[in-house]
Amino acid sequence: MVMRGLWKVLWKPTSRFSFGAILIAGSVAGVIFWGGFNTFMEYTNTLEFCVSCHEMEQKVYKEYKKSVHYTNPSGVRAVCSDCHVPKEWFPKLIRKIQASNELLHMALGTIDTPEKFEANRYRLAKNVWASMERTDSRECRNCHDYSAMHWDKQRKRAKEKMQVAYEEKKTCIACHKGIAHTLPAEYLAQEEDDDDDDRPVKKVKAAAKPAVSMDKFLEEED
Repeated sequence: MVMRGLWKVLWKPTSRFSFGAILIAGSVAGVIFWGGFNTFMEYTNTLEFCVSCHEMEQKVYKEYKKSVHYTNPSGVRAVCSDCHVPKEWFPKLIRKIQASNELLHMALGTIDTPEKFEANRYRLAKNVWASMERTDSRECRNCHDYSAMHWDKQRKRAKEKMQVAYEEKKTCIACHKGIAHTLPAEYLAQEEDDDDDDRPVKKVKAAAKPAVSMDKFLEEED
C-alpha cells in the first residue's frame, strides 16, 4: 500500500508534468552536468592547459623542460598537475577554487613580464613550498615512496641522503626545492649565508718566526 501510494504521488501529473518525469529529467541533467564538470576539471590538469598563458610558457615551462620530470631515461613524464594538484577529488576541488586567485592576477598582469615574474619568484616559490610542507609533499608521494626505494641501486651520495631523510621523517620538499624550476636568487643567497654561519671558524696560525742560528741568538742576548 505504501509503495502504491508513493508511486501515485511520483507519477501524479502537475499542471504539465508528473513528479516522476521531473525526477528523471533532473537525474539526467545532473549526470550530464556532473560529467561535464569533471571532464572540464580534468582538462585543466593537462600540460597544454597549464602552459596556455604566456606567463607560464615564457618562464616556468622552459625551466621545466630542462628538468628530469620532463625528460628522463625511463620516459615517464610528470606534468604540472602531477606536482601541483591533489589526486583526491575534494582536495583537488579546493585547489581549483584557490586557482581562481591566479586567474585574477593573470588579468591584473601581476607577472605578465619576465621582470615582474622574477620580482615575485621568491614569494610564489615560498607559497608553493609551504603548501607542500603542510601536506607532507603529498603530490610527490603519489610517485615516490620510501618503502619502494631500492637503496643499493641509488648513487652513493643519494643513498646516504635518502636514508637519513627516511630515518628523520623529512618531507620531500625539504631537500628537493628547485627540482623542476630555477631557485630564486634570494633563496640561494640565504642558503649561502646559512652555510657560512654553519662553517667552523678556522684558527689562524701565527706566522712562524724566521730561524736564527744559536750563535746569532747568543749575540742578540748579549
